[in-house]
Amino acid sequence: MPSAGVLDGGYGPWMPDPIFAHPLLARVYDSFDGDRDDLAAYLATAAELTASLVLDVGCGTGSLAVLLAGSGCTVVGVDPAEESLRIARSKDRAGRVRWIQGDAAALPALDADLATMTGNVAQVFLTDDDWSRALQGIHTALRPHGHLVFETRRPERHVWEEWVVDVDPVTLDIADIGLVERRLEVTDVSLPFVSFRYTYRFLTDGVVVTSDSTLRFRSRGEVESSLVAHGYRVLDVREAPDRPGREFVFVAERAA
Repeated sequence: MPSAGVLDGGYGPWMPDPIFAHPLLARVYDSFDGDRDDLAAYLATAAELTASLVLDVGCGTGSLAVLLAGSGCTVVGVDPAEESLRIARSKDRAGRVRWIQGDAAALPALDADLATMTGNVAQVFLTDDDWSRALQGIHTALRPHGHLVFETRRPERHVWEEWVVDVDPVTLDIADIGLVERRLEVTDVSLPFVSFRYTYRFLTDGVVVTSDSTLRFRSRGEVESSLVAHGYRVLDVREAPDRPGREFVFVAERAA
């Protein structure tokens, strides 16, 4: 598919955090995100499900979408953050991915074989209504019996306690930008919500940019119930191969 910009001028209430939407933070996101060992499992799952057309929801800077396109899939990437999509387009020099700036809640019918949500994407939908609208939008985008595969962090692992311990800043020397320091701070734990702040210091010119985020930690039962309620059948709940015991990976099928 050819590249695309904003679909119908953009849509929906899914607002990206500054870490994805700020021009400077989008430029350094991949450097701090490191090697995406988690993406190999999604490539394998796409092959397992013989997916031809894949929708990457919350595609961000396009890491998975570009890999999927390279494997021969037709790919649509959707994300609300235009700055992240700008980085994604720069990786897609052959124009093999259709990039949509917008909200999962208002996706068009795409007849997609597979929809994915990697990383923390499924946890950014904080209210039940937001999560419901996202599941409904993805349902619309999938073909009958198409699949939805995504991961969420296991609440019982209390990963935020590890974040509290990890108080030392990380400094990277990033090409065309220079030294950048990133510090993580947990700002609130009010389960099922956990909020945190990244502070970036661009040491070359002294610029400081902060990004506040909140994730919702849903239990396995909550996620399964919500999928069934929105027209999906849960086929499997797997381990994340690169993070055993830390994630639920849901494999669901859209009902006919």
